Parts: sequence; C-alpha cells; structure tokens
Amino acid sequence: MLEFFVHWGITALSLWIVSLIFHGISFAGKKSLFLSALLLGFVNAVIRPIVIVLTIPLTLITFGLFLLVINALMLLLVSALVPGFRVSGFWTAFFASIVMTLLSLAVSAMIFGSGNNPMDVPMHQGVLI
Repeated sequence: MLEFFVHWGITALSLWIVSLIFHGISFAGKKSLFLSALLLGFVNAVIRPIVIVLTIPLTLITFGLFLLVINALMLLLVSALVPGFRVSGFWTAFFASIVMTLLSLAVSAMIFGSGNNPMDVPMHQGVLI
C-alpha cells in the first residue's frame, strides 16, 4: 500500500513540474493535481495496455514511436475527465508526457534504487553460465 502512495506522489510531482515547464498545462489547485495523478495512474494501468494491444500493428510499423502518441492521448484523456486540469493541445501533451516519463523514472530510481529496475540482471556468484 505504501508503494502505491509513493508512486502516486511521484506522478503528482512529475505533473506539477511539467506544469511549470509547459505553459499549456495548468491545474486549478492541489485537488485537481492529486486527482489527475490518481486518474493518470489508473488510466496507465487499465486503459493504456488495451490501447497498446489494439494498436500493435501501428506500433510495429513506427518501431515503437507510436507509444509516445499513446502516452500523449492518455494525458489528454485525463485532462478531459478531471475538472481543473487543462492541457492546451496534442503537442503540449506529447512533449509533456515525454518529460513526465523521464522525471518519473529519475525520481523512482532515486527513491527505489536499482532493486526494482527490470533491466538489472541478477548476478550469481560462482556460477558460470
């Protein structure tokens, strides 16, 4: 449960920093910021995987770059659902989602360390593979 709240906080922090960088993103208050972070986590966990599966051919044709478009669309979806959260357009959402992803990865790496990194390969001492 603690990990959920930490990820929620990281998402909220990333959204807030992105709103400072991009003038096309704004929040009416803290309530809309935290609600947006919560809904973005839900959308990324439930809706985004479905959209990815439905767009596999397009994602393969674009060598995975279409995933950036999907991230932007998820951010636009959340802005349409949360009152007080505004994203001015697609390109703002596109570049903001890239910055958000990088911020979230950096903050998560600082908080969780490399223990939760899926790219880490466990090393076995004395075992020659």
